[in-house]
Amino acid sequence: MLKGIAASDGIAIGEAFVYKKAEIKAEKHIVDDPIREEQRFDDALDTARKQLEDIYEQVKSEMGDDKAEIFETHLFILNDPEFLGSVRHKIQKEKLNAEYALMSSAEELAEIFKNMGNEYMSQRADDILDVSKRVLSILTGNKNFSLSEISNQCIIVAHDLAPSDTAQLNRKKVSGIITETGGRTSHSAIIARSMEIPAVLGVDSATSSIKNGDFLIVDGYEGIVHINPEEAILKKYEAKREKDLENKRLLLRYRDVESITLDGKKVEINANAGGIEDIEQILKFGPDGIGLYRTEFLYMAEDKLPTEEEQFRVYKTVLEKMDGKPVIIRTLDIGGDKNLPALNIEAEVNPFLGYRAIRLCLDRIDIFKTQLRALLRASAYGNLKVMFPMITNIHELRKAKDILEECKAELKNEGLKFDENLEVGIMIEVPSAALISDILAKEADFFSIGTNDLMQYTLAVDRMNQKVSYLYDFFDPAVLRLIKMTIDNAHKMRKHVGMCGEMAGYLPLIPVLLGMGLDEFSMNPSSIISVRRLIADLKYEDCKLLADNVLQMTSSDEIKNYISSIEIPVFKK
Repeated sequence: MLKGIAASDGIAIGEAFVYKKAEIKAEKHIVDDPIREEQRFDDALDTARKQLEDIYEQVKSEMGDDKAEIFETHLFILNDPEFLGSVRHKIQKEKLNAEYALMSSAEELAEIFKNMGNEYMSQRADDILDVSKRVLSILTGNKNFSLSEISNQCIIVAHDLAPSDTAQLNRKKVSGIITETGGRTSHSAIIARSMEIPAVLGVDSATSSIKNGDFLIVDGYEGIVHINPEEAILKKYEAKREKDLENKRLLLRYRDVESITLDGKKVEINANAGGIEDIEQILKFGPDGIGLYRTEFLYMAEDKLPTEEEQFRVYKTVLEKMDGKPVIIRTLDIGGDKNLPALNIEAEVNPFLGYRAIRLCLDRIDIFKTQLRALLRASAYGNLKVMFPMITNIHELRKAKDILEECKAELKNEGLKFDENLEVGIMIEVPSAALISDILAKEADFFSIGTNDLMQYTLAVDRMNQKVSYLYDFFDPAVLRLIKMTIDNAHKMRKHVGMCGEMAGYLPLIPVLLGMGLDEFSMNPSSIISVRRLIADLKYEDCKLLADNVLQMTSSDEIKNYISSIEIPVFKK
Protein backbone atom coordinates (compact mmCIF):
# COMPACT_ATOMS: atom_id res chain seq x y z
CA MET A 1 0.00 0.00 0.00
CA LEU A 2 1.21 3.52 -0.89
CA LYS A 3 0.02 6.77 0.67
CA GLY A 4 -0.43 10.10 -1.06
CA ILE A 5 -2.74 13.10 -1.23
CA ALA A 6 -6.46 12.55 -1.82
CA ALA A 7 -6.88 14.86 -4.82
CA SER A 8 -10.08 13.70 -6.56
CA ASP A 9 -12.83 11.63 -4.91
CA GLY A 10 -13.79 8.17 -6.07
CA ILE A 11 -12.62 4.57 -6.28
CA ALA A 12 -10.73 3.25 -9.31
CA ILE A 13 -9.86 -0.42 -9.85
CA GLY A 14 -7.78 -1.67 -12.78
CA GLU A 15 -4.41 -2.29 -14.39
CA ALA A 16 -1.53 0.15 -14.19
CA PHE A 17 -0.16 2.00 -17.18
CA VAL A 18 3.17 3.55 -16.15
CA TYR A 19 3.60 6.67 -18.25
CA LYS A 20 7.19 7.83 -18.67
CA LYS A 21 8.00 10.58 -21.09
CA ALA A 22 11.07 10.06 -23.22
CA GLU A 23 13.70 12.63 -22.30
CA ILE A 24 14.79 14.36 -25.50
CA LYS A 25 18.22 15.93 -25.31
CA ALA A 26 19.09 19.05 -27.24
CA GLU A 27 22.63 18.36 -28.48
CA LYS A 28 24.73 21.41 -29.27
CA HIS A 29 26.31 21.91 -32.68
CA ILE A 30 27.16 24.70 -35.12
CA VAL A 31 25.09 25.02 -38.31
CA ASP A 32 26.27 26.08 -41.78
CA ASP A 33 23.01 27.75 -42.79
CA PRO A 34 21.44 29.84 -39.96
CA ILE A 35 18.65 31.07 -42.27
CA ARG A 36 17.49 27.52 -42.97
CA GLU A 37 17.86 26.68 -39.27
CA GLU A 38 15.66 29.61 -38.30
CA GLN A 39 13.06 28.43 -40.81
CA ARG A 40 13.08 25.00 -39.13
CA PHE A 41 12.42 26.76 -35.83
CA ASP A 42 9.59 28.85 -37.30
CA ASP A 43 7.94 25.76 -38.82
CA ALA A 44 8.11 23.96 -35.46
CA LEU A 45 6.60 27.02 -33.74
CA ASP A 46 3.68 27.03 -36.20
CA THR A 47 3.02 23.33 -35.56
CA ALA A 48 3.19 23.80 -31.78
CA ARG A 49 0.80 26.76 -31.93
CA LYS A 50 -1.69 24.72 -33.92
CA GLN A 51 -1.47 21.86 -31.40
CA LEU A 52 -2.03 24.22 -28.48
CA GLU A 53 -4.94 25.97 -30.19
CA ASP A 54 -6.59 22.58 -30.68
CA ILE A 55 -6.01 21.63 -27.03
CA TYR A 56 -7.32 25.02 -25.90
CA GLU A 57 -10.57 24.63 -27.84
CA GLN A 58 -11.01 21.06 -26.60
CA VAL A 59 -10.50 21.98 -22.95
CA LYS A 60 -12.63 25.11 -23.25
CA SER A 61 -15.59 23.17 -24.68
CA GLU A 62 -15.28 20.23 -22.29
CA MET A 63 -14.13 21.85 -19.04
CA GLY A 64 -14.65 25.60 -19.28
CA ASP A 65 -12.64 28.73 -19.82
CA ASP A 66 -10.76 28.73 -16.51
CA LYS A 67 -9.31 25.25 -17.17
CA ALA A 68 -8.30 26.31 -20.69
CA GLU A 69 -6.46 29.39 -19.42
CA ILE A 70 -3.18 27.50 -18.97
CA PHE A 71 -3.01 26.87 -22.72
CA GLU A 72 -3.52 30.56 -23.42
CA THR A 73 -0.40 31.07 -21.31
CA HIS A 74 1.49 28.52 -23.41
CA LEU A 75 0.43 30.27 -26.61
CA PHE A 76 1.52 33.60 -25.09
CA ILE A 77 4.99 32.11 -24.46
CA LEU A 78 5.23 30.97 -28.09
CA ASN A 79 4.56 34.55 -29.18
CA ASP A 80 6.73 36.30 -26.59
CA PRO A 81 9.21 38.55 -28.48
CA GLU A 82 11.84 38.45 -25.72
CA PHE A 83 11.91 34.66 -25.54
CA LEU A 84 11.79 34.15 -29.31
CA GLY A 85 14.36 36.93 -29.78
CA SER A 86 16.82 35.08 -27.54
CA VAL A 87 16.39 31.88 -29.57
CA ARG A 88 16.80 33.70 -32.89
CA HIS A 89 19.92 35.50 -31.65
CA LYS A 90 21.56 32.18 -30.78
CA ILE A 91 20.68 30.78 -34.21
CA GLN A 92 21.65 33.85 -36.25
CA LYS A 93 24.65 35.23 -34.36
CA GLU A 94 26.06 32.16 -32.64
CA LYS A 95 25.07 29.78 -35.47
CA LEU A 96 23.64 27.26 -32.99
CA ASN A 97 21.19 24.56 -34.02
CA ALA A 98 17.53 25.33 -33.30
CA GLU A 99 17.14 22.58 -30.70
CA TYR A 100 19.99 23.83 -28.51
CA ALA A 101 19.14 27.51 -29.05
CA LEU A 102 15.55 26.81 -27.95
CA MET A 103 16.26 24.81 -24.81
CA SER A 104 19.19 26.91 -23.61
CA SER A 105 17.04 30.05 -23.93
CA ALA A 106 14.12 28.33 -22.20
CA GLU A 107 16.28 27.13 -19.31
CA GLU A 108 17.85 30.58 -18.85
CA LEU A 109 14.42 32.25 -18.76
CA ALA A 110 12.93 29.58 -16.51
CA GLU A 111 15.81 30.00 -14.05
CA ILE A 112 15.11 33.73 -13.84
CA PHE A 113 11.43 33.05 -13.09
CA LYS A 114 12.22 30.40 -10.46
CA ASN A 115 14.57 32.78 -8.66
CA MET A 116 11.84 35.42 -8.33
CA GLY A 117 10.73 33.58 -5.22
CA ASN A 118 6.99 33.26 -5.62
CA GLU A 119 4.55 30.54 -6.62
CA TYR A 120 3.10 32.27 -9.68
CA MET A 121 6.50 32.90 -11.26
CA SER A 122 7.65 29.38 -10.44
CA GLN A 123 4.61 28.01 -12.29
CA ARG A 124 5.46 30.22 -15.27
CA ALA A 125 8.94 28.67 -15.28
CA ASP A 126 7.34 25.22 -15.55
CA ASP A 127 5.11 26.49 -18.37
CA ILE A 128 8.14 27.79 -20.31
CA LEU A 129 9.89 24.43 -20.07
CA ASP A 130 6.73 22.47 -20.88
CA VAL A 131 5.93 24.43 -24.04
CA SER A 132 9.59 24.45 -25.11
CA LYS A 133 9.74 20.67 -24.86
CA ARG A 134 6.70 20.52 -27.13
CA VAL A 135 8.58 22.54 -29.77
CA LEU A 136 11.72 20.44 -29.20
CA SER A 137 9.84 17.20 -29.85
CA ILE A 138 8.56 18.65 -33.14
CA LEU A 139 12.08 19.75 -34.15
CA THR A 140 13.57 16.34 -33.39
CA GLY A 141 10.68 14.32 -34.76
CA ASN A 142 10.38 12.51 -31.41
CA LYS A 143 6.66 12.26 -30.82
CA ASN A 144 5.84 11.43 -27.24
CA PHE A 145 3.01 8.99 -26.68
CA SER A 146 -0.22 10.94 -26.15
CA LEU A 147 -2.54 9.86 -23.35
CA SER A 148 -5.42 10.43 -25.78
CA GLU A 149 -4.15 7.34 -27.65
CA ILE A 150 -4.78 4.93 -24.76
CA SER A 151 -6.95 2.09 -26.05
CA ASN A 152 -7.33 -0.14 -22.97
CA GLN A 153 -8.97 0.63 -19.63
CA CYS A 154 -6.21 1.59 -17.18
CA ILE A 155 -4.97 3.65 -14.26
CA ILE A 156 -2.28 6.19 -15.19
CA VAL A 157 0.88 6.18 -13.05
CA ALA A 158 3.33 9.01 -13.74
CA HIS A 159 5.99 11.16 -12.11
CA ASP A 160 3.98 14.21 -13.08
CA LEU A 161 1.32 15.13 -15.61
CA ALA A 162 1.65 18.41 -17.46
CA PRO A 163 -1.63 20.31 -17.98
CA SER A 164 -1.60 19.27 -21.65
CA ASP A 165 -1.27 15.61 -20.59
CA THR A 166 -4.20 15.71 -18.19
CA ALA A 167 -6.42 17.71 -20.54
CA GLN A 168 -6.02 15.11 -23.29
CA LEU A 169 -6.82 12.07 -21.17
CA ASN A 170 -9.28 9.68 -22.75
CA ARG A 171 -11.78 9.77 -19.89
CA LYS A 172 -13.54 6.64 -21.23
CA LYS A 173 -10.32 4.63 -20.86
CA VAL A 174 -8.58 6.24 -17.85
CA SER A 175 -10.29 5.27 -14.61
CA GLY A 176 -7.71 6.67 -12.16
CA ILE A 177 -4.57 8.81 -11.80
CA ILE A 178 -1.51 8.42 -9.58
CA THR A 179 1.43 10.86 -9.65
CA GLU A 180 4.58 11.36 -7.61
CA THR A 181 4.18 15.15 -7.50
CA GLY A 182 1.33 17.62 -7.08
CA GLY A 183 -1.40 18.21 -4.51
CA ARG A 184 -5.10 18.93 -4.19
CA THR A 185 -4.77 22.40 -5.74
CA SER A 186 -2.48 21.46 -8.67
CA HIS A 187 -3.60 21.63 -12.32
CA SER A 188 -3.79 17.84 -12.51
CA ALA A 189 -6.04 17.63 -9.45
CA ILE A 190 -8.40 20.36 -10.65
CA ILE A 191 -8.80 18.78 -14.09
CA ALA A 192 -9.18 15.28 -12.59
CA ARG A 193 -12.03 16.55 -10.39
CA SER A 194 -13.65 18.22 -13.40
CA MET A 195 -13.49 14.87 -15.26
CA GLU A 196 -14.58 12.98 -12.12
CA ILE A 197 -11.51 10.73 -12.31
CA PRO A 198 -10.30 9.44 -8.90
CA ALA A 199 -6.75 10.68 -8.23
CA VAL A 200 -4.05 10.24 -5.60
CA LEU A 201 -1.10 12.61 -6.04
CA GLY A 202 2.22 13.11 -4.25
CA VAL A 203 2.86 9.34 -4.01
CA ASP A 204 6.60 8.87 -3.44
CA SER A 205 8.33 6.36 -5.77
CA ALA A 206 5.07 5.46 -7.53
CA THR A 207 6.71 4.87 -10.92
CA SER A 208 9.36 2.59 -9.41
CA SER A 209 7.05 0.73 -7.00
CA ILE A 210 4.34 0.11 -9.62
CA LYS A 211 4.92 -1.85 -12.83
CA ASN A 212 2.91 -1.96 -16.05
CA GLY A 213 0.06 -4.41 -15.63
CA ASP A 214 0.01 -4.35 -11.82
CA PHE A 215 -3.52 -4.53 -10.49
CA LEU A 216 -4.33 -1.35 -8.57
CA ILE A 217 -6.95 0.18 -6.32
CA VAL A 218 -6.99 3.97 -6.14
CA ASP A 219 -8.86 5.38 -3.15
CA GLY A 220 -9.36 9.06 -3.97
CA TYR A 221 -11.14 9.64 -0.66
CA GLU A 222 -8.32 8.55 1.61
CA GLY A 223 -5.30 9.10 -0.66
CA ILE A 224 -4.36 5.40 -0.69
CA VAL A 225 -3.10 3.12 -3.49
CA HIS A 226 -3.21 -0.68 -3.14
CA ILE A 227 -0.87 -2.70 -5.41
CA ASN A 228 -1.97 -6.25 -6.30
CA PRO A 229 -4.34 -6.38 -3.27
CA GLU A 230 -5.57 -9.48 -1.51
CA GLU A 231 -9.04 -10.78 -2.39
CA ALA A 232 -10.64 -9.46 0.81
CA ILE A 233 -9.39 -5.91 0.14
CA LEU A 234 -10.51 -6.10 -3.49
CA LYS A 235 -14.04 -7.20 -2.52
CA LYS A 236 -14.27 -4.39 0.03
CA TYR A 237 -13.35 -1.78 -2.59
CA GLU A 238 -15.58 -3.29 -5.29
CA ALA A 239 -18.49 -2.89 -2.89
CA LYS A 240 -17.37 0.66 -2.12
CA ARG A 241 -17.17 1.49 -5.84
CA GLU A 242 -20.64 0.08 -6.48
CA LYS A 243 -21.99 2.18 -3.64
CA ASP A 244 -20.28 5.20 -5.22
CA LEU A 245 -21.96 4.56 -8.57
CA GLU A 246 -25.33 4.16 -6.86
CA ASN A 247 -24.74 7.42 -4.98
CA LYS A 248 -24.11 9.24 -8.27
CA ARG A 249 -27.43 7.97 -9.61
CA LEU A 250 -29.19 9.06 -6.43
CA LEU A 251 -27.59 12.50 -6.58
CA LEU A 252 -29.64 13.39 -9.66
CA ARG A 253 -32.67 13.56 -7.38
CA TYR A 254 -31.16 16.53 -5.58
CA ARG A 255 -30.40 18.75 -8.56
CA ASP A 256 -33.33 21.16 -8.21
CA VAL A 257 -34.34 20.76 -4.58
CA GLU A 258 -33.82 23.29 -1.81
CA SER A 259 -30.89 22.70 0.54
CA ILE A 260 -32.72 22.02 3.82
CA THR A 261 -31.78 19.83 6.78
CA LEU A 262 -34.13 17.23 8.27
CA ASP A 263 -35.16 19.74 10.96
CA GLY A 264 -35.79 22.62 8.56
CA LYS A 265 -32.55 24.65 8.47
CA LYS A 266 -32.12 26.14 4.98
CA VAL A 267 -28.74 27.12 3.48
CA GLU A 268 -27.59 28.31 0.06
CA ILE A 269 -25.47 26.06 -2.16
CA ASN A 270 -23.71 28.20 -4.76
CA ALA A 271 -21.08 27.74 -7.46
CA ASN A 272 -17.68 29.34 -8.04
CA ALA A 273 -17.13 30.62 -11.59
CA GLY A 274 -14.19 31.98 -13.59
CA GLY A 275 -15.83 33.16 -16.82
CA ILE A 276 -18.97 33.35 -18.96
CA GLU A 277 -18.07 29.98 -20.46
CA ASP A 278 -18.57 28.34 -17.03
CA ILE A 279 -22.19 29.41 -16.65
CA GLU A 280 -23.85 26.79 -18.89
CA GLN A 281 -21.99 24.00 -17.10
CA ILE A 282 -22.78 25.49 -13.69
CA LEU A 283 -26.52 25.64 -14.41
CA LYS A 284 -26.56 21.87 -15.05
CA PHE A 285 -25.96 21.34 -11.32
CA GLY A 286 -28.84 23.57 -10.17
CA PRO A 287 -27.01 26.02 -7.87
CA ASP A 288 -28.88 28.61 -5.81
CA GLY A 289 -26.58 31.23 -7.32
CA ILE A 290 -22.93 32.13 -7.88
CA GLY A 291 -21.05 32.70 -4.64
CA LEU A 292 -17.80 33.76 -6.31
CA TYR A 293 -17.36 35.08 -9.82
CA ARG A 294 -13.66 35.74 -10.43
CA THR A 295 -12.93 38.75 -12.64
CA GLU A 296 -9.14 38.50 -12.90
CA PHE A 297 -9.27 36.28 -16.00
CA LEU A 298 -10.78 39.22 -17.88
CA TYR A 299 -7.60 41.14 -17.15
CA MET A 300 -5.14 38.30 -17.68
CA ALA A 301 -6.47 37.18 -21.06
CA GLU A 302 -4.82 39.99 -23.01
CA ASP A 303 -1.87 42.35 -22.74
CA LYS A 304 -4.19 45.36 -22.35
CA LEU A 305 -6.67 46.32 -19.65
CA PRO A 306 -10.34 45.58 -20.38
CA THR A 307 -12.46 48.68 -20.98
CA GLU A 308 -15.57 49.60 -18.99
CA GLU A 309 -17.75 48.60 -21.93
CA GLU A 310 -16.04 45.21 -22.34
CA GLN A 311 -16.47 44.45 -18.65
CA PHE A 312 -20.08 45.68 -18.59
CA ARG A 313 -21.02 43.29 -21.41
CA VAL A 314 -19.48 40.33 -19.60
CA TYR A 315 -21.10 41.07 -16.22
CA LYS A 316 -24.47 41.80 -17.85
CA THR A 317 -24.37 38.48 -19.74
CA VAL A 318 -23.57 36.53 -16.57
CA LEU A 319 -26.45 38.14 -14.67
CA GLU A 320 -28.89 37.51 -17.51
CA LYS A 321 -27.85 33.87 -17.80
CA MET A 322 -28.38 33.40 -14.05
CA ASP A 323 -31.93 34.72 -14.50
CA GLY A 324 -32.44 36.48 -11.18
CA LYS A 325 -30.34 34.16 -9.03
CA PRO A 326 -27.78 36.02 -6.86
CA VAL A 327 -24.32 36.54 -8.36
CA ILE A 328 -21.44 37.70 -6.15
CA ILE A 329 -18.75 39.26 -8.33
CA ARG A 330 -15.33 39.76 -6.74
CA THR A 331 -13.44 42.85 -7.79
CA LEU A 332 -9.97 42.49 -9.29
CA ASP A 333 -7.83 40.06 -7.28
CA ILE A 334 -4.42 40.27 -8.94
CA GLY A 335 -1.03 39.71 -7.29
CA GLY A 336 0.41 36.90 -5.20
CA ASP A 337 0.07 33.89 -7.51
CA LYS A 338 -1.61 35.85 -10.33
CA ASN A 339 0.17 38.44 -12.45
CA LEU A 340 -1.28 41.07 -14.76
CA PRO A 341 0.73 41.52 -18.00
CA ALA A 342 -0.86 44.89 -18.79
CA LEU A 343 0.34 46.38 -15.49
CA ASN A 344 3.89 45.03 -15.55
CA ILE A 345 3.91 44.63 -11.77
CA GLU A 346 7.43 44.36 -10.39
CA ALA A 347 8.40 41.04 -8.85
CA GLU A 348 8.29 41.08 -5.06
CA VAL A 349 10.20 39.07 -2.47
CA ASN A 350 6.93 38.18 -0.69
CA PRO A 351 4.15 38.71 -3.26
CA PHE A 352 1.47 37.10 -1.07
CA LEU A 353 2.20 39.75 1.54
CA GLY A 354 2.58 42.55 -0.95
CA TYR A 355 0.94 44.61 -3.65
CA ARG A 356 -2.18 42.63 -4.46
CA ALA A 357 -5.99 42.55 -4.57
CA ILE A 358 -7.68 45.54 -2.87
CA ARG A 359 -4.28 47.11 -2.15
CA LEU A 360 -3.55 47.38 -5.86
CA CYS A 361 -7.07 48.67 -6.61
CA LEU A 362 -6.92 51.39 -3.93
CA ASP A 363 -3.57 52.49 -5.37
CA ARG A 364 -4.70 52.32 -9.02
CA ILE A 365 -8.07 54.01 -8.58
CA ASP A 366 -8.38 54.50 -12.35
CA ILE A 367 -8.49 50.72 -12.85
CA PHE A 368 -10.76 50.23 -9.84
CA LYS A 369 -13.30 52.86 -10.94
CA THR A 370 -13.48 51.39 -14.45
CA GLN A 371 -14.47 48.04 -12.96
CA LEU A 372 -16.88 49.48 -10.40
CA ARG A 373 -18.67 51.55 -13.04
CA ALA A 374 -19.08 48.44 -15.22
CA LEU A 375 -20.40 46.45 -12.26
CA LEU A 376 -22.86 49.16 -11.26
CA ARG A 377 -24.21 49.45 -14.81
CA ALA A 378 -24.61 45.66 -15.00
CA SER A 379 -26.47 45.59 -11.66
CA ALA A 380 -29.58 46.88 -13.46
CA TYR A 381 -29.84 43.51 -15.27
CA GLY A 382 -29.87 40.99 -12.42
CA ASN A 383 -29.27 40.16 -8.78
CA LEU A 384 -25.70 41.43 -8.39
CA LYS A 385 -23.63 41.69 -5.22
CA VAL A 386 -20.11 43.15 -5.21
CA MET A 387 -17.31 41.76 -3.04
CA PHE A 388 -13.91 43.26 -2.20
CA PRO A 389 -10.97 40.79 -1.77
CA MET A 390 -8.27 40.73 0.91
CA ILE A 391 -9.65 43.42 3.20
CA THR A 392 -7.33 43.66 6.22
CA ASN A 393 -8.71 46.68 8.08
CA ILE A 394 -11.70 49.02 8.28
CA HIS A 395 -9.90 51.84 6.40
CA GLU A 396 -9.62 49.72 3.24
CA LEU A 397 -13.32 48.88 3.35
CA ARG A 398 -14.31 52.50 3.88
CA LYS A 399 -12.07 53.77 1.11
CA ALA A 400 -13.36 51.13 -1.34
CA LYS A 401 -16.96 52.04 -0.48
CA ASP A 402 -16.19 55.75 -0.90
CA ILE A 403 -14.86 55.09 -4.41
CA LEU A 404 -17.99 53.05 -5.17
CA GLU A 405 -20.14 56.00 -4.04
CA GLU A 406 -18.15 58.29 -6.36
CA CYS A 407 -18.95 55.95 -9.25
CA LYS A 408 -22.65 55.94 -8.32
CA ALA A 409 -22.68 59.75 -8.36
CA GLU A 410 -21.00 59.81 -11.78
CA LEU A 411 -23.52 57.37 -13.25
CA LYS A 412 -26.44 59.34 -11.82
CA ASN A 413 -25.10 62.50 -13.46
CA GLU A 414 -24.81 60.59 -16.75
CA GLY A 415 -28.38 59.31 -16.45
CA LEU A 416 -27.31 55.63 -16.33
CA LYS A 417 -29.31 53.07 -14.34
CA PHE A 418 -27.96 50.85 -11.59
CA ASP A 419 -29.22 49.02 -8.49
CA GLU A 420 -29.49 51.68 -5.77
CA ASN A 421 -29.62 48.92 -3.10
CA LEU A 422 -26.56 47.01 -4.34
CA GLU A 423 -25.11 44.86 -1.55
CA VAL A 424 -21.38 45.25 -0.88
CA GLY A 425 -19.47 42.51 0.92
CA ILE A 426 -15.90 41.53 1.69
CA MET A 427 -13.79 38.40 1.68
CA ILE A 428 -12.47 37.26 5.04
CA GLU A 429 -9.18 35.69 3.99
CA VAL A 430 -6.56 37.13 6.34
CA PRO A 431 -6.47 36.63 10.13
CA SER A 432 -6.70 40.37 10.85
CA ALA A 433 -10.08 40.54 9.07
CA ALA A 434 -11.40 37.58 11.08
CA LEU A 435 -10.16 39.09 14.34
CA ILE A 436 -11.93 42.42 13.68
CA SER A 437 -14.94 40.85 11.96
CA ASP A 438 -17.17 42.45 14.62
CA ILE A 439 -15.99 45.88 13.39
CA LEU A 440 -16.16 45.00 9.69
CA ALA A 441 -19.65 43.50 10.06
CA LYS A 442 -21.01 46.95 10.96
CA GLU A 443 -20.02 48.32 7.54
CA ALA A 444 -20.15 45.33 5.16
CA ASP A 445 -23.43 43.85 3.92
CA PHE A 446 -22.08 40.28 3.92
CA PHE A 447 -18.94 38.18 4.39
CA SER A 448 -17.50 35.40 2.26
CA ILE A 449 -14.75 33.35 3.91
CA GLY A 450 -11.90 32.52 1.52
CA THR A 451 -10.44 29.49 3.25
CA ASN A 452 -7.55 28.92 0.82
CA ASP A 453 -5.83 32.18 1.78
CA LEU A 454 -7.14 32.22 5.36
CA MET A 455 -5.42 28.89 6.00
CA GLN A 456 -2.24 29.96 4.20
CA TYR A 457 -1.91 33.15 6.24
CA THR A 458 -3.07 31.70 9.56
CA LEU A 459 -0.78 28.66 9.40
CA ALA A 460 2.12 30.40 7.59
CA VAL A 461 2.28 27.58 5.03
CA ASP A 462 2.86 27.53 1.28
CA ARG A 463 0.38 24.86 0.18
CA MET A 464 2.39 24.18 -3.02
CA ASN A 465 5.58 23.42 -1.05
CA GLN A 466 5.52 19.65 -0.57
CA LYS A 467 7.89 19.84 2.42
CA VAL A 468 5.35 21.80 4.45
CA SER A 469 2.06 21.03 2.67
CA TYR A 470 1.10 18.62 5.50
CA LEU A 471 0.51 21.75 7.63
CA TYR A 472 -2.17 22.97 5.21
CA ASP A 473 -4.94 21.25 7.12
CA PHE A 474 -8.70 21.90 6.88
CA PHE A 475 -9.11 20.49 10.42
CA ASP A 476 -6.64 22.82 12.13
CA PRO A 477 -8.26 24.23 15.31
CA ALA A 478 -6.90 27.75 14.72
CA VAL A 479 -8.57 27.98 11.31
CA LEU A 480 -11.87 26.54 12.55
CA ARG A 481 -11.93 28.97 15.49
CA LEU A 482 -11.38 31.95 13.18
CA ILE A 483 -14.23 30.74 10.98
CA LYS A 484 -16.57 30.40 13.99
CA MET A 485 -15.56 33.85 15.28
CA THR A 486 -16.32 35.39 11.88
CA ILE A 487 -19.73 33.73 11.62
CA ASP A 488 -20.74 34.74 15.16
CA ASN A 489 -19.65 38.35 14.72
CA ALA A 490 -21.53 38.67 11.43
CA HIS A 491 -24.69 37.12 12.85
CA LYS A 492 -24.67 39.55 15.79
CA MET A 493 -25.11 42.27 13.16
CA ARG A 494 -27.61 40.09 11.24
CA LYS A 495 -25.22 39.77 8.29
CA HIS A 496 -25.03 36.81 5.89
CA VAL A 497 -21.86 34.65 5.88
CA GLY A 498 -20.76 32.46 2.98
CA MET A 499 -17.64 30.47 2.21
CA CYS A 500 -16.03 30.22 -1.23
CA GLY A 501 -12.73 28.40 -0.59
CA GLU A 502 -11.96 24.71 -1.16
CA MET A 503 -13.27 23.87 2.30
CA ALA A 504 -16.83 24.82 1.29
CA GLY A 505 -17.13 21.70 -0.88
CA TYR A 506 -15.23 19.33 1.44
CA LEU A 507 -17.85 16.82 2.60
CA PRO A 508 -16.32 15.71 5.94
CA LEU A 509 -16.43 19.30 7.24
CA ILE A 510 -19.88 20.28 5.92
CA PRO A 511 -21.66 19.18 9.15
CA VAL A 512 -19.19 21.19 11.27
CA LEU A 513 -19.55 24.34 9.13
CA LEU A 514 -23.33 23.94 9.09
CA GLY A 515 -23.29 23.61 12.87
CA MET A 516 -21.20 26.77 13.16
CA GLY A 517 -24.03 28.61 11.42
CA LEU A 518 -22.59 29.12 7.93
CA ASP A 519 -25.35 30.50 5.68
CA GLU A 520 -23.89 29.73 2.26
CA PHE A 521 -21.50 27.19 0.72
CA SER A 522 -19.95 28.13 -2.66
CA MET A 523 -17.90 25.52 -4.47
CA ASN A 524 -16.78 23.75 -7.63
CA PRO A 525 -20.07 23.08 -9.49
CA SER A 526 -19.47 19.31 -9.60
CA SER A 527 -19.62 19.20 -5.77
CA ILE A 528 -23.02 20.92 -5.45
CA ILE A 529 -25.29 17.88 -5.62
CA SER A 530 -23.14 15.84 -3.20
CA VAL A 531 -23.23 18.65 -0.62
CA ARG A 532 -26.97 19.20 -1.10
CA ARG A 533 -27.68 15.51 -0.57
CA LEU A 534 -25.55 15.41 2.58
CA ILE A 535 -27.31 18.44 4.06
CA ALA A 536 -30.67 16.79 3.40
CA ASP A 537 -29.53 13.86 5.60
CA LEU A 538 -28.41 16.02 8.54
CA LYS A 539 -30.13 17.61 11.52
CA TYR A 540 -29.05 21.17 12.24
CA GLU A 541 -29.33 20.67 16.01
CA ASP A 542 -27.00 17.64 15.82
CA CYS A 543 -24.53 19.65 13.74
CA LYS A 544 -24.50 22.47 16.29
CA LEU A 545 -23.55 20.01 19.02
CA LEU A 546 -20.90 18.49 16.71
CA ALA A 547 -19.41 21.95 16.01
CA ASP A 548 -19.40 22.89 19.71
CA ASN A 549 -17.49 19.71 20.53
CA VAL A 550 -14.99 20.20 17.66
CA LEU A 551 -14.20 23.74 18.81
CA GLN A 552 -13.12 22.41 22.22
CA MET A 553 -10.54 20.04 20.71
CA THR A 554 -6.80 20.68 20.67
CA SER A 555 -5.49 19.12 17.45
CA SER A 556 -6.55 18.29 13.91
CA ASP A 557 -5.99 14.57 14.55
CA GLU A 558 -8.38 14.67 17.50
CA ILE A 559 -10.96 16.47 15.35
CA LYS A 560 -10.59 14.03 12.43
CA ASN A 561 -10.94 10.99 14.69
CA TYR A 562 -13.98 12.46 16.41
CA ILE A 563 -15.77 13.41 13.18
CA SER A 564 -15.07 10.03 11.55
CA SER A 565 -16.63 8.28 14.55
CA ILE A 566 -19.93 10.13 14.16
CA GLU A 567 -22.88 8.56 12.34
CA ILE A 568 -22.81 10.88 9.32
CA PRO A 569 -23.77 9.53 5.85
CA VAL A 570 -20.63 10.78 4.10
CA PHE A 571 -18.44 8.55 6.29
CA LYS A 572 -20.32 5.43 5.31
CA LYS A 573 -18.95 5.39 1.74
